[in-house]
Amino acid sequence: MNFEKINDSDKTTYLELLLIGDEQVSMIEKYLYRGDMFALYDNDIRAICVVTQEQAGIYELKNIVTVPTYQRKGYGQKLIQFIVDYYKNSGSELYVGTGDCPVILRFYERCGFVKSHVVKNFFIDNYDHPMYEDGHQLIDMIYLKRSL
Repeated sequence: MNFEKINDSDKTTYLELLLIGDEQVSMIEKYLYRGDMFALYDNDIRAICVVTQEQAGIYELKNIVTVPTYQRKGYGQKLIQFIVDYYKNSGSELYVGTGDCPVILRFYERCGFVKSHVVKNFFIDNYDHPMYEDGHQLIDMIYLKRSL
């Protein structure tokens, strides 16, 4: 298993995979080139993520996706731990925003995140179509944070 930082010129190669975690290209374009992209490989690609610096010492996990056939095997958790270790000497906090979906919220809580704040109507105001997770429409963005 190894982790690789992806060059800017190669980021769009992973767009199809990124669209699993964020279904609108225009939203991905807002952070893709201002962030660092990382991939976890175990013979082939297993998971990717994009991390942005929002302020000095404050980072945000903008998109994290595990290849569907490899989900629920710990790759997402391993990638998050790698990100925490990678940024711990240059930052103090890592944020992640997600919809109000209990399964996903529990995943982030298992990764050491705690609820931080809510951005009301985020999914309605920022996406050109209704977003759903586990059959429920996403409306508010739930932010979680963890110390680096």
